[in-house]
Amino acid sequence: MEVEKLAIPEVMVLRPVRHQDDRGFFCETYNRRTLAECGIETEFVQDNHALSRRKGTVRGLHFQIPPFGQDKLIRVARGAILDVAVDIRVGSPTYGRHVSAVISASEGNQIFVPACFAHGIATLEPDTEVIYKVSNHYSAAHDRGVLWNDPDLGIDWPVGDADVTLSDKDRAQPRFADIEDWFR
Repeated sequence: MEVEKLAIPEVMVLRPVRHQDDRGFFCETYNRRTLAECGIETEFVQDNHALSRRKGTVRGLHFQIPPFGQDKLIRVARGAILDVAVDIRVGSPTYGRHVSAVISASEGNQIFVPACFAHGIATLEPDTEVIYKVSNHYSAAHDRGVLWNDPDLGIDWPVGDADVTLSDKDRAQPRFADIEDWFR
C-alpha cells in the first residue's frame, strides 16, 4: 500500500494495490495488518455507506467528542469527493488548519482521518457513494460539528453557498471560534 502523509501528517491518503486484468480489478480495501504497517493501529467497529445524489452535496464538518471520538477510513465506491479534515486539537501547531484530498472510485484511494479532526466531504459527481469505517459507534449525545463554510477556516470548497446541498443540521453548525476545547 502506498501512503501519502498530507501537510498535517496524521491525515493520510492510502492507495491500495489494484490487481487489474481484462475482467476488471481486485484490491484489499481493508487489512488490519497492512494498516498497522502504515502506522494506523485502529480497531474499526462500524461501516457506514452514504449516497449523495447531487454534485455539490456537502456533509460536514462533523466529529464526535470523547469518549466517542471516531477515527475514520473513507473510500468512494462510485463518483468522487473532496475530503476535508480540520485539526481541532487545542495546542497543536496545526490547530484550525485543514488538509484536503480528492478521493475517487476511479483512483481507488482512501483517506484516514483521526478522531481529533472535524471531517467533511463535498461530492464532485452526482450519485456519489462513500463507504467509511469508524472506530467508535455513533452517539447522538457526542455528535458535534463546525459550520462548513466558516470563513475563518478558509476551505476552498468546490461549491458555493448558492449551489450547495446541505442538511438543516449542517446549515446550523457553530463557527470554529465557538466550539469547545474537546481535544488537546
